[in-house]
This record gives sequence, structure tokens and C-alpha cells, in this order.
Amino acid sequence: MESTMATAGQRRVRLGAGAGYSGDRIEPALELAEHGALDYLIFECLAERTIAIAQQARRKDASLGYDPLLEARMRAVLPTSARHRVRIVSNMGAANPQGAARKTAEIARELGCGDLKIAAVTGDDVLDVVLAGHYRFEESGDDVAAYRDRIVSANAYLGAEAIVGALKAGADVVLTGRVADPSLFVAPLIHEFGWRMDDWETLGQATVVGHLLECAGQITGGYFADPGFKDVPGLARLGFPIGIVDANGNVDITKVGHAGGYVTEATCKEQLLYEIHDPRRYLQPDVVADFSSVRVEQQAHDRVRVSGGTGTQRTDTLKVSVAYIDGYIGEGQISYGGPGARERAKLALDIVRDRLAMTGVATSELRFDLIGIDSLYGDTAQAERGEPYEVRLRVAGRTASIEQAMRVGNEVETLYTNGPAGGGGATKATREVIAVQSILLPRTLVNPTFEFVEAGHEYA
Repeated sequence: MESTMATAGQRRVRLGAGAGYSGDRIEPALELAEHGALDYLIFECLAERTIAIAQQARRKDASLGYDPLLEARMRAVLPTSARHRVRIVSNMGAANPQGAARKTAEIARELGCGDLKIAAVTGDDVLDVVLAGHYRFEESGDDVAAYRDRIVSANAYLGAEAIVGALKAGADVVLTGRVADPSLFVAPLIHEFGWRMDDWETLGQATVVGHLLECAGQITGGYFADPGFKDVPGLARLGFPIGIVDANGNVDITKVGHAGGYVTEATCKEQLLYEIHDPRRYLQPDVVADFSSVRVEQQAHDRVRVSGGTGTQRTDTLKVSVAYIDGYIGEGQISYGGPGARERAKLALDIVRDRLAMTGVATSELRFDLIGIDSLYGDTAQAERGEPYEVRLRVAGRTASIEQAMRVGNEVETLYTNGPAGGGGATKATREVIAVQSILLPRTLVNPTFEFVEAGHEYA
């Protein structure tokens, strides 16, 4: 396996993507730590709503609020990472980076890795700043103040700066809250190569690197796979990607040789285009990246070089995700099978529709679906394909209270004995709806920083 010094003498940094979302598999990260000859193992684990959910967990227990798989991941990778001197960067801190760092320090001590320096990056929680100001949501134009009593969290997308500071101070593990996904990968590169924070062209290419790696198994063929069109081998033991980056930010994307999946120009191009609106102006807290001249070239089996990204000066504002409670969802499902399954399911939908109206269930949205027939494409999918032999009915409604939401599922459940015939496998559920909109906050109002943490306390 190639070391961190390229054969020609030019130093390269090896970044491994250990997770692409909060609930991702753990064993590919351990495989990277053991066999990837990494310098850094990076876990990207936050979605838009994840911090709001984490904030609710922290309100119930002040010691929580970090990623629920933090402990399992750290127990899996800390000993191997410490042995191979692989540094870890992750946003698994979610709503409680200090708590995540303390828990990690406890695990490290328990596993005999107590000499690791563990840092928490904070400053993304800007709820007080948002509530004290006058802002409007970018999506709806609504005044944020009108949502005050329902707001759960407000988190700014931080960039690489505080992570760079922690790494420079010697951190072996850096745990953050809301940091832009690519910035988790940009920060180690800035630290290792000594790039300036205003080297916009290089930071633009580094953002390409982060964007390619941030979703882990997507770029090694996972989300890419489509049987008969894009066949990918070994998906059950899909390997996660490695980015080998030079001092100019150019990257070779590869994976551990014995792992499943593959890396091709096509997998890299699909990931490059993922969630990109304007490829010339990909707005990030570190830089406005320009992907329009990126080149993707197959170098060898499972090895693709990506270069040509650039960028311009970062904006004066940071995106802030504001999460708020937006009602409740009540849902019920039941299956019908055998001859006439579709017609019995349609009758069942009519019964539930009438029952909800008769009993006065107040909903702001209501869906009646036959899964596999019209739940995704509605009436556009009604071309004759023969009668189905099994149908799953689903009714879901949005309500203002959890009590009203529960009544939706209850009405579906009553189909068991109140007809039509042959219903089975009924389920019902209710859940709180967390919605997210965004505002733009002057970056001068956001103060990212870091601190080192030991089990039970922090120290400067």
C-alpha cells in the first residue's frame, strides 16, 4: 500500500471516508483504518434535520445530543487508528460536541488509548443570535419571529478554520457540530499542506475532494448500482473511498483492493454532480467553488484522478439551518392479497376517507396510497399491468396535535374486523415533524472555536 510519501517525493495525504450519513455501516471504516494506510479517517454524519433531533435528545438528557452511533464507531476504530497514527475528524458531535468528545475520551481510556488528544469544535449553535435578530427565511420569506415558539435549533454551517486550529494544536480526534460536509475534508488538507485560508483556487479544488468523498459508499458504486445497466460487484461488503491528495489539491479516488464495489469515471462523475445547483458557484463557508472545469480521468483499475476545480472568494454570510416543529404525522398501513386485492384495497381507502371526515379528524395534509400502484407516481402510473396479487394500503395525515395524528392510524387498524375482507399486517405510527428552513447570517456573528476535552472535564 502506498505510503503518505509518493514515489516521486511529492507528499500526498490519504483521506478515508468512514461514513456518509448518521446510520451508515461501521465495518467499512474499520477496514479503512486497518488497510487504507490513511492519514485521516473522516466521518460525515449530519443531515439537515439531524441536529434538531439531537437537540431534542439533549434536552431530555444534557449528556446526550451527539450521534447515536458515536460510541460504537469509536470502539471499532480508535485502537486501530491509534496504532496506525490515523487522525479522526467528524461532525458526530451534532448538538453536543463537548459531550461527544468526553464520551470519546472515556472510550479511549477504556481501550488503552488514553493519551489521544481529543478536541471539540463549537460555535455553530447560533439560536440565541437568530432569536435576538430580525431575519426572514430564504425559502418562504416568512419572518423567523413568527416561528419563535416552535423553533428547536439554529445551526450555522461552519467551515474548516476551527478544525485546522485543533489539528495544528495536536488533536488526534476532532469532533464538531454543524460543519459543511466538504470542510471536514478540506481542513486536514489545509493543515497538512499549509495552504492559506484565502487561497481560493486551491480551496476550490479541495472542496471538489470533500464533495467527492463526503457520501462514502456512493462513489464506490453503492448508490450508482442499477442491475442490468450498471452492475457493481460485492455490494454486500461495499468498500468506502480513499482520496489521495497532492499539494495542489488534485486527488486520486480509490478504495481498499479487496473491498467490494468499484471506482470508475462514471461513479465519480455521478457523485460530482450530486446536490450541485450551479457548478460554477457552489457556495461553501470556505470558498465559492467552481466545478465547471473539473477533469475526471481513469488512471488504473479502481483509481480515478480528479483535478481542475477552482474557486473565488467566500461570501460574507453563512447559511444557518433553522429547525422547527411543524405538526405531527399519523400513519396507518394494511395489506390485502389474493384475487381482487386492488379492489378491496380501494374500498378500504374509501372507508378510511369517509371515517376521517365523519369523526372530524382535522388534517392539513392527507394522503391515500396503494403502495406499488400509485404511491410514487399517482395517476400517471395507471397503465394496465395486470391485476396485482398483493397490495399495501397506506394512509397518512398531518395534524396539529399528536392526539389527532393517532386517530389516522387507528382508523386504518379498525379495517381488520370492519371490512373489507382479508386485511392483514396492519401497522400504525405517529411522529413529530421537524421542518427546516434557512437564513443567511453575517459571518461576523458566528464565532467558531475549539477546546481539548478529557473524560469528565475540558482543558484549554
